[in-house]
Amino acid sequence: MTTAIELRGVGKRFTKYVDTPMLVTAAARFRPRTRRDKLWAIRGVDLEVEDGESVGIIGRNGSGKSTLMTMIGGITAPTEGSVKVWGRVAPLISVGVGFHKELTGRENVYVNGSILGLTRKQIDSRLEAIIDFAEVEEFIDTPVKFYSSGMYVRLGFSVAVHSEPDVLLVDEVLAVGDIGFQVKCFERMQEVRARGTTIVMVSHNLGAIQRMCERVLFVNDGTPQLVASPDEAISAFHRLMSTSTETVVDAGSGKRMEPGVVRIDDIELIGKGGEPTGAVEASDPIVVRVHAHALQDMDDIVVKLLLFGPDGTVVYGDSTADQSLGSVRADSDITCDAAFRATLPTGTYSAMVHLERPDLRTTLFQSSLLSFFVNGRNTVAGQADLEARFTLGSAADRHRHLQSLTNLADGDGRGAGEDVDDLETLFGRTRR
Repeated sequence: MTTAIELRGVGKRFTKYVDTPMLVTAAARFRPRTRRDKLWAIRGVDLEVEDGESVGIIGRNGSGKSTLMTMIGGITAPTEGSVKVWGRVAPLISVGVGFHKELTGRENVYVNGSILGLTRKQIDSRLEAIIDFAEVEEFIDTPVKFYSSGMYVRLGFSVAVHSEPDVLLVDEVLAVGDIGFQVKCFERMQEVRARGTTIVMVSHNLGAIQRMCERVLFVNDGTPQLVASPDEAISAFHRLMSTSTETVVDAGSGKRMEPGVVRIDDIELIGKGGEPTGAVEASDPIVVRVHAHALQDMDDIVVKLLLFGPDGTVVYGDSTADQSLGSVRADSDITCDAAFRATLPTGTYSAMVHLERPDLRTTLFQSSLLSFFVNGRNTVAGQADLEARFTLGSAADRHRHLQSLTNLADGDGRGAGEDVDDLETLFGRTRR
């Protein structure tokens, strides 16, 4: 394997200006009003990324993740150490970077494409695909100063991925788009990665990091903590958050992250036999079980379950937001079960659990991903198994089945058992 990115002893220092209060300035008239301090945003980073590898960078807000990305992208130079990147780089580090507000979307495509190393002929051949992916056809000849942040991101991402870069840098900008666009972007990033593009991404979405990346760099307070597998790095991040008392705001979701209240110790999948498992049959009853420990008293808590499909998209989500689980005492153990049937197409799925405050604006703890395999329904496509039943028969048979559905919906006075029998004939009560 050849190296795509090499960082050796990389650090970035900024000058921090601290204004002295006016009353103090008046009392000490000859002292300077502004003091200059040196602030190391990040320091001591050693990292090698191979061609075609996907690496994630995680950490709390202010830990130096975005500063590191700007140095990899060549936007800023390191104060110390060396940064080497081989190949054409497409940085998606901030909304609207590389766009001129007075130019139209179409003109910015050409400007941004040229910055990314494309010729005019190459941009001409890809223009229609870029506009189509960004879904801004109606506004492509409108100055981008009138674009929303979501339109900025869609167009910028579209130009970046269609430039076929050797290295794609993605900071948290994708969180600005709507959920449909985020899914579309992650699908395209999977395609780009499959073609051999090197990807470095920063995200507070730990599920996305775990699905997209082979390795993860965990940084805290400007210092690299470790480079490890996604599971190991995310676990280290969770351990840090569980011992911290600092409340931060997730720039991606806008939710407050309040550590030090509760922690999740384990998450497991329980099969129909009542034992932990990693594989189940389609339509089997299963339980996602969470073992947690309260660090403080809580009046109530919300448990939120998210289920991700093989491609990383959310196929199901639910929570206890409409019910009260009651108060929780400090230093007590909590066990919560989320039971459902695995009515899913064959494939590998992942479950994640969030513990939140009842206001749904504050996340207390986020579990690691629990991966499991569903087997037995190879004919099913899509994100859910609706267990359709197919029947063959005469037109009269089909009419009778459809009439039974209509009667049940209208409530025509027929016996409930008679309608249920008709429905069972059409759909069946159990899988066959």
